[in-house]
Amino acid sequence: MNFEAFSLHPQIHAGITQAGYITPTPIQSQAIPPILAGKDVLGLAQTGTGKTAAFGLPILQRLLRGPRGRLRALILSPTRELAEQTHAAITALGRQTGLRSITIYGGVGAQPQIRALKSGVEIVVACPGRLLDLMAQKAVDLRSVEILVVDEADQMFDMGFMPSIRRILAALPSQRQTLLFSATMPAEIRSFATDLLKDPVTVEVNITRPIETIRHAVYPVDSTQKSEMLLGLLAGVDAGQVLVFTRTKYRARKVAGQLARAGLSATALHGNLSQSQRQTALDGFRTGKVRILVATDIAARGIDISRISHVINYDIPDTVEAYTHRIGRTGRMAARGTAYTLITSEDSQMVRSIERALGKPLERQKLAGFETVAVMPETRPALPPTRTHVPTAGRRAPRPAARVQARRTS
Repeated sequence: MNFEAFSLHPQIHAGITQAGYITPTPIQSQAIPPILAGKDVLGLAQTGTGKTAAFGLPILQRLLRGPRGRLRALILSPTRELAEQTHAAITALGRQTGLRSITIYGGVGAQPQIRALKSGVEIVVACPGRLLDLMAQKAVDLRSVEILVVDEADQMFDMGFMPSIRRILAALPSQRQTLLFSATMPAEIRSFATDLLKDPVTVEVNITRPIETIRHAVYPVDSTQKSEMLLGLLAGVDAGQVLVFTRTKYRARKVAGQLARAGLSATALHGNLSQSQRQTALDGFRTGKVRILVATDIAARGIDISRISHVINYDIPDTVEAYTHRIGRTGRMAARGTAYTLITSEDSQMVRSIERALGKPLERQKLAGFETVAVMPETRPALPPTRTHVPTAGRRAPRPAARVQARRTS
């Protein structure tokens, strides 16, 4: 299948070509037809599978017909970064259409957003908090919204946005098309979807198994030697950009500082930064000026940068779903990627859970200079009895470069 099969307007096809899209991803192939048909859709797909175009292209197709200069499509995003990325993707795809999109989120002045709304736009990509503020000021009119997208619904729930979303829903027309996308489907989100969607078409694309184009490996290490091992691993990464995950904001700041003092191009992204600081960090990473981004889970949600070759879990995540979200930043759109996880003896249970989700054992690796570390025992994950795939015996990745000493720069 190619994009011509969707019978999209030539102006939209021009945007698809300029964006470099060739073949629809599975989520696009399955979601675009029912959305074009006006159906409500429940889309289950992990990060990096092409969700934005899956709903963005049908929105552009719909809005080409009908009035201009009023808000007709509302996309709710959990974070400012994801809102900006969604806006950028839709703007690029719709460059030839003349349709206008803006972002609305907190941490920046509201007046430019209010002026943009008054100038007349068709698409708004918003974070719930700032949108509610503008609704209270009567600066935004939702009465003409024809299509609503709730993106990353599971993250919305995790961040406590559901009460805000319900207030927004109360201000929307009851006759509308609604799309809900989520990487996971906990009971709370399933209940919310049941209330929100009318006879939805469910599109499910591999929501539990991490992307197949990613190589996974774990490195046992004592907790006191994590920073040294991270430096050693980074010494063996000679191309691409690296996203490092930590469990806390304090540790993200600390690790980024350690890497910078070692002479590496690194910066931190976490919730305590101002909006301008967050944008500076993201812009530096996106343009390649900064090679290593150290981030927390919430801060990095939705980051969509194609050049990320490695994801390194400095701290193992608390859930399999979080692991899937993290590593989904590499191996995007069928590219190859690598995910390393530093593990201590306390992480054995989570490692086994990840292995069950993968359907195979995680590759155990050692780094030169760390052989004396107490290594976590090999595990045999409880694989589903019907699964027959077994990793090729003796197949191991090249050993990373030897550990390097951190050098302070003046």
